[in-house]
Amino acid sequence: MAISDSPETIVAAAMTSSATTNDYGESVRRRGTGTGGSSVRASTSSSSVVEDMEDSKKVSNGEDVDRIVDGDSSNGDRIVSEHVSGGEDEGKVVNGGRVQDFDTAVKYSYRPSSPAHRKVKESPLSSDAIFRQSHAGLFNLCVVVLVAVNSRLIIENLMKYGLLIRAGFWFSSKSFRDWPLFMCCLSLPIFPFTAFLVEKLARRRRISDPVVVLLHILIAMITILYPVFVILRFDSAVLSGVTLMLFACTSWLKLVSYAHTNYDMRAIAKASIKEDELNVELPYDVSIESLVYFMVAPTLCYQPSYPRTAYIRKGWVARQVLKLVIFTGVMGFIVEQYINPIVQNSQHPLKANLLYAIERVLKLSVPNLYVWLCMFYCFFHLWLNILAELLTFGDREFYKDWWNARSFEEYWRMWNMPVHKWMVRHVYFPCLRNGIPKGVAVLIAFLISAIFHELCIAVPCHMFKLWAFLGIMFQVPLVLLTNFLQRKFQSSMVGNMIFWFIFSIFGQPMCVLLYYHDLMNRIGKSS
Repeated sequence: MAISDSPETIVAAAMTSSATTNDYGESVRRRGTGTGGSSVRASTSSSSVVEDMEDSKKVSNGEDVDRIVDGDSSNGDRIVSEHVSGGEDEGKVVNGGRVQDFDTAVKYSYRPSSPAHRKVKESPLSSDAIFRQSHAGLFNLCVVVLVAVNSRLIIENLMKYGLLIRAGFWFSSKSFRDWPLFMCCLSLPIFPFTAFLVEKLARRRRISDPVVVLLHILIAMITILYPVFVILRFDSAVLSGVTLMLFACTSWLKLVSYAHTNYDMRAIAKASIKEDELNVELPYDVSIESLVYFMVAPTLCYQPSYPRTAYIRKGWVARQVLKLVIFTGVMGFIVEQYINPIVQNSQHPLKANLLYAIERVLKLSVPNLYVWLCMFYCFFHLWLNILAELLTFGDREFYKDWWNARSFEEYWRMWNMPVHKWMVRHVYFPCLRNGIPKGVAVLIAFLISAIFHELCIAVPCHMFKLWAFLGIMFQVPLVLLTNFLQRKFQSSMVGNMIFWFIFSIFGQPMCVLLYYHDLMNRIGKSS
């Protein structure tokens, strides 16, 4: 007869409990928890119930014994665990009214007739059990190996090439002459204020709904076209242009949400009032305070009020800012020390030898992956949380566990939650409500994403090669492929491996090489 399922249970029990068997072949165990003690957790077998036993027993000191079912023995005997709540026999074990040493109980539990295998169990790394196990130790090993290997590569690179960081790459004289872009960025708040005036007039019923929609369309179009014109008109630095386009695209998304949400609230308000009340203001709020908060808050979906936190954690903010500075420096070091030399010493991937192009892409994939992960951590975790903390913004689900995505659809749904929530409310479900098929609605969402990716890269580079656009749209068939694999292999991570390979090993490095060489060709022709 066995007291425990495995030797680990006995070893663990040796620290806090005592165990033996009674005269009926029943196992009893006593676990103490300091001064008071607590009941032992029980796992009840389907064939062993102890309803016919008395509620409590007395040991030599007269203390109560709590009985719980622990399992079955090989011959059907009931195995009962008992807890001695206190007394002078703390180091002893109850055995049919007698007191027995713990060492004797352990020897008895390992007698040859005790069954060593009593349950159906999977190996920890089996496919059916791997996601139910903790892999903290393996994760720590991977971190240690990663740090050791990359430390050696960094030292080897510094010994071979020296420190390649140049301040001019980030802050050139051209960057400080980009005052038109800076002034354009400062003038962008004019468009949200204009949208507010339009909504104020609509609430007072001074203009009709078709006019409101038309005005919002014009405001949104100018919000995008104005920065595009300024960047293309002036030969600005690429980094300055990308920054301005990110601000412009964010403002466009926010203005669309502001107009769409107010339109919906206006429709609800009109349905709740009488038809003859034509000159009464609609019963919903349009305030400049809520719009200003929305324009600076880390969200793309407008609503009059948001869940808020009680106070600002100043020490927490300081730690996050320090992390942001450190990881931004790490990104700059990787770009200067690794990515720039690899790209500069490469040929155009579509014009070079196939094997040479594959070698360049694979060599660029690792540092590019590190930069992308650092960028994700800096922006989506550090910066958005810092902004949310300073604004006491409560909902901080800026991303989910996209690294476990088993398809490209899951990845796009989890890695950028602000954009995902905007797409669901202002693109996907409005398309479904208007009778557009689900597949077409998904295609429209990808099309909008591809257009904005192309704008943020092509406009600052002053060239339209559509590499970013094609890269996003190429993921549509990959969504179908990975969804099919996920349905076919329910517990498989094939889709996750395809996602990592296409997205990080192949896709991003290829786009970097394509845009770099096309940019160098444009600069060479213009000079």
